[in-house]
Amino acid sequence: MSKPERVDPRPPELLAPWHTAERAALQAEARAFAHEVVMPLADSLDPQKSEMPRSLIDQMAAKGWFGITIPAEHGGLGLGVFEYCLVSEELARAWLSVGSILARGQGLGTQTLDPERRHGLLQKSARGRWIGSIALSEPTAGSDLAGVQTRAVREGDTWVLTGTKRWAGFAKAADFIEVLARTRDPEPGEPRSAGLEPFLVLKEPGSFPPGMTGRVIDKIGYHGFLTFELDLDGVRVPESDRLTGLYGDQGADADAGGFASVQRGLNIARVHTAARAVGVARAALEDTQVYLQEREQFGHPIGDFQALRFALADMAADVAQARAFWNQVAHLLDAGEPAESESAMVKLVATELAVRVTNQAMQLHGGNGYTTERRVERYWRDARLTTIFEGTSEIQRRIISDRMLPRA
Repeated sequence: MSKPERVDPRPPELLAPWHTAERAALQAEARAFAHEVVMPLADSLDPQKSEMPRSLIDQMAAKGWFGITIPAEHGGLGLGVFEYCLVSEELARAWLSVGSILARGQGLGTQTLDPERRHGLLQKSARGRWIGSIALSEPTAGSDLAGVQTRAVREGDTWVLTGTKRWAGFAKAADFIEVLARTRDPEPGEPRSAGLEPFLVLKEPGSFPPGMTGRVIDKIGYHGFLTFELDLDGVRVPESDRLTGLYGDQGADADAGGFASVQRGLNIARVHTAARAVGVARAALEDTQVYLQEREQFGHPIGDFQALRFALADMAADVAQARAFWNQVAHLLDAGEPAESESAMVKLVATELAVRVTNQAMQLHGGNGYTTERRVERYWRDARLTTIFEGTSEIQRRIISDRMLPRA
């Protein structure tokens, strides 16, 4: 694979008022790791649809990145959504999957009722020794999570889970799987989400627990880890493994209830997706900047032609805009603001922009962009997914418009 060499090693500047020396140092560390460690692995493994090696995960764990948002008293870095997204953007610039795997730590799978057990799991999560998968969606319930039909039936001190889950990334390699299941049907007048609860399904990495089987979904991109459709046929979960919330967010209200506590986690996930999308778009921009200087036609580098220069300028402006936007929304979340509309907006803007920028990058690469010899086709494939997961663009538009035009 042809590798651009003339890439500016400096991270994009953090803008005031979000710039601090500590954030700049963290950004530079993640940028160097992405370029020196992640990029060569992505170049080698992504064309083979191969998973990221455990050794890479261990290297990230050693840096504390699986505990960025976990409080220091539990062994984490005690930082915020901003720093979490900052590192993820840099990693996604090299390989989207690696920017995503960080979300499988950050306290995921620790929301147990027992404080002592929760503390121990948070410590493991912060060390990268408690990395999980989330099984929310189903073949007939994706954007409409209130439509989940997987059942959890109580038998004494045990819950028995039966149903089918889809889009469970990293499920087989994980230490656990969080499963959203219905414990009862809603009563008249209750929201459709009533009765939905998250459960912690414990397992050994590399296998599924008794009662669960998985089928790999063959994706066109996002190849750093496998994604599964899971069949649950009598999976048994003790009452002690019924969770108080999803996503591991340390700012969530543990008393809010299983489904209600999902919302803040979803907002963080949307900003995280925006940051990852910016990373992918930035990769396409930076590689194109190099290519326009390398490729010659009619006796000149094609970067001398005004039409191509202006296209590159538009790409750069778009990426800068989206980065500033996710910076702002992450700051709001760290300040305790709900930022529900803003999270939907930045997810919508950044992911749609990533598709446009990577598509333009392929165009500027000409025929070379439509080969596996250049990284730009990987960016294009991965960017397309960002408009779909963590809520499609259509769902984000609905969230935004519903808050602008409330129903009577």
